[in-house]
Amino acid sequence: MSGFQQARIDLGIQLRQLREVAHLSGKDLAERLNWQPSKVSRIENARQTPTEDDVVVWAQAVAAEPGMVDSLIQQAVGLSERHDSWKARHKGGLAALQEDVRDLEARIRTLRIFEAGLVPGLLQTAEYSRHIFQKVRRVYEAVDDVDAAIRVRMQRQEILYDPQRQFRFVVPEAVLHIRLAPVDVMRGQMDRLLAITTLPNVEFGVIPFETMLPATPLHSFAIYNEALVGVATFTKDLLLRDPDDIAFYGRAYDDFAGAAVYRDDARAVIVRVIDELGKQSADS
Repeated sequence: MSGFQQARIDLGIQLRQLREVAHLSGKDLAERLNWQPSKVSRIENARQTPTEDDVVVWAQAVAAEPGMVDSLIQQAVGLSERHDSWKARHKGGLAALQEDVRDLEARIRTLRIFEAGLVPGLLQTAEYSRHIFQKVRRVYEAVDDVDAAIRVRMQRQEILYDPQRQFRFVVPEAVLHIRLAPVDVMRGQMDRLLAITTLPNVEFGVIPFETMLPATPLHSFAIYNEALVGVATFTKDLLLRDPDDIAFYGRAYDDFAGAAVYRDDARAVIVRVIDELGKQSADS
């Protein structure tokens, strides 16, 4: 067991003990916090990493002593700052990881994503997601909960229809051509992207093949509320809070975004990809 997972187990045990001392059931606590009961269960059973905010409101709901609250917050901050092993995290299940992302996204008002290798999760169709999750499960030897992970990913996408939130995505055109699923699934995914470009609070940009890239797209990254940057590597999930790091990735995003096309021009690129996929389907 990784040190990260053991630390998460230890924190979950302490939080559960505080709830029990307060004579609250998991359902009672969830109602006080306006959470789904499943979130209380996931945190207590170390299937979800509680954030600092989660710990604070939990401690308030159970009237924990100030000294205990400080200790819990330090543990939560320590977990969030650790560069934990993706393989260890995936052993807890793909659905649990999607729950973690959904909880993070629930707290944001603005989100900027540059994706270098696949369609961003918030924009994926269920079938495209299935092929992605199946590949991830094989690589990380994760438990077989692909269907559950897809359900959570689709639930995550409901946030796109909240007019109080702003989403900006940029991808190189190559992302639209990378064959991560069969042709019919790829065509369905392109249709989904066409629909996404019509949402008023969503900006979807494509950097066409003929446009010179402003920098090498070494990896994908997401900027949450201009306060946190998420960077996924093969073996680490990095959460960067240093202001210099955030500013650097902000500039990197702006560079890529400046090279992208949007709205009608982006749709023209997507339609071109759909036409190419149609020809490939006809030839097969």
